Amino acid sequence: MHSIAWWPTAAVVTIATITDLRRRRIPNWLVIPYMAIGLLLSGIRLGLHGLVHSLGGIALGLAVFGVLAIKGGMGMGDVKLCAAIGAWIWAQQLFVALIFTAIAGGILALAWASAQGFLGDLFGAIGRRIFGFLRPGAKPGMQLDVDNPLSRRMPYAPAIAIGTLISFFSR
Repeated sequence: MHSIAWWPTAAVVTIATITDLRRRRIPNWLVIPYMAIGLLLSGIRLGLHGLVHSLGGIALGLAVFGVLAIKGGMGMGDVKLCAAIGAWIWAQQLFVALIFTAIAGGILALAWASAQGFLGDLFGAIGRRIFGFLRPGAKPGMQLDVDNPLSRRMPYAPAIAIGTLISFFSR
């Protein structure tokens, strides 16, 4: 499945990146058909074996990014995009893609914070998060709102795209 996954995946993550940067949304019309076609092709090409691997990729994407979404660090579009990618590249490659995504996300977050002028605030917030857990009764910080013009949330589709595409070259 991996050999045919390169081009559709590159196209989908490119469109997702553009829409996430412009509108701060990853549309369902993009990820749901992409996921369904990935499942379908896996099943057609490799039968039950392919279908199981495709479902495993979806499950891994939902599990990892779903936890991040619940914690408030990820949007549901990012979760669905990651799960859809898993349908095409399966869990083993998705695991590699997630590692590269995390690295790319960290680098992009630093660049985003620097460009937006809140790098110092970012490091301060990280310090409060890390050391705040050591204090009894400490509460997590307030959730940032994407609709708030003062929000500092970064679109994450670019990091997902970079991590996923690097995973193809790392094989």
